[in-house]
Amino acid sequence: MEQIRHIIDGAEVDSASGARFHSVDPWTQQPWAEVALGDAEDAARAVTAARRAFDEGPWPRMGRTERSAILHRLGDLMTEHADELALADTTDMGKPLADMTKKDIPRSVLNFRFFADHSRLSTGEALPMDSGHHVYTRYEPAGVVSAIAPWNFPLMMETWKLAPALAWGNTVVLKPAEDTPASASVLGRLALEAGFPPGVLNVVHGYGPNSVGAALTADPRVDRITFTGESGTGRIIAGSAAANLTPVSLELGGKGANIVFADADLDTAVHWSIEAIFSNAGQVCLAGSRLYVQREIYDEFVERFCAAAEALVVGDPKQAGTQVGPLASAEHYKKVRSFVESIEAEGGRMRTGGLGDGWTVRPTVVTDAPQTSRLWREEIFGPVVVVAPFDTESEAVAAANDTPYGLNAMLFTENLSRAHRVAAALKAGTVWANCFFIRDLRAPFGGVGNSGVGREGGNFSRDFFTEPKAVVMAIAEAAS
Repeated sequence: MEQIRHIIDGAEVDSASGARFHSVDPWTQQPWAEVALGDAEDAARAVTAARRAFDEGPWPRMGRTERSAILHRLGDLMTEHADELALADTTDMGKPLADMTKKDIPRSVLNFRFFADHSRLSTGEALPMDSGHHVYTRYEPAGVVSAIAPWNFPLMMETWKLAPALAWGNTVVLKPAEDTPASASVLGRLALEAGFPPGVLNVVHGYGPNSVGAALTADPRVDRITFTGESGTGRIIAGSAAANLTPVSLELGGKGANIVFADADLDTAVHWSIEAIFSNAGQVCLAGSRLYVQREIYDEFVERFCAAAEALVVGDPKQAGTQVGPLASAEHYKKVRSFVESIEAEGGRMRTGGLGDGWTVRPTVVTDAPQTSRLWREEIFGPVVVVAPFDTESEAVAAANDTPYGLNAMLFTENLSRAHRVAAALKAGTVWANCFFIRDLRAPFGGVGNSGVGREGGNFSRDFFTEPKAVVMAIAEAAS
């Protein structure tokens, strides 16, 4: 059985208490790794190391070019160890290995390379004044960052948080989700090999409430908190951070709307709509889980959509060809199963899908469910989509916006004016037109309402992970 330990102050260490827990392979449903179980004491040790590395160490005092080179070296090492990183996430949470090698690993490497270059090439502002003064801006590292990552895209989301924080000179304590500890520890080891000084990147394993997570959000020595996860947990973290006035970035849940207009290219719409809900077994905060199709094409679209869903291969995530693996844990499978089992009682009709073997759920398409049902209102976070027809553009926009969430939305149309008009009307942090999951790392990423607080990406990450400073210079003496 694999042994996974914390990484604190440049060393792999056990918990102070000696406690351990198991990571379970969701396909075999058997433990595969023994993990150090941290608590508040271990979190405090990691924050102490990060605080000392920031206050006394070389990392925040390095030139941006030197830090950038180390981050690129980490990207090189991640590429060299791609198979190890991919297998770690696949074994921890059931993501198909092909998705890890083709999507998650390249994107995770890109996160480090992008922010390594972004911080090095970023510019400040020069603001000349009429009064004989000159103002310019500096972006100085904020300090110690608590980064709490989710279990659905472990490595990808860890690197999305770590890359900008580290590139701008901060030190970090990373808490991966307890269900997916492996890739974080591999990444921590590679960071040390790449040349990160001790204490710059620390990894502590454990739970959230009354454990590592709570300690990392309440510690007054922490200067920034970045969290991705469930909306209720985000509220708790925001409340804890408020006690110390610690700035937070919260990327939370979603219930994304997907609108297909009658003039859409159906091949494109079906392809991306399948990707939007069934990739990663639907365990995606950006999932297009509410699907609205204009009535003129509704029957044809649903028929083609169901056929495409049925063609997806469900099975062992380590086998070539598998497109949908198991859900990530017994607890999460139980939650999604409850939604599937409630379809008929909620007034819906299951057109295809249902429960599979073990912890798998087959791609499930539901029609006829009332808009007031849990299937439409709550985040299922599994391969389950509800579909309804609409008649007018205004009706579709109103339905899409009728949610407490606002992370993302999609629309499919060949009418350019409609695409711009509807994108502007949708209440969401990201709107995709005729595509899905395409990202430019310079663009803002985040949500409105129950989907979060703040934005990250490009200069938005710079502003969050630094303390912007205005410097005012007198450049001319006053006239005598």
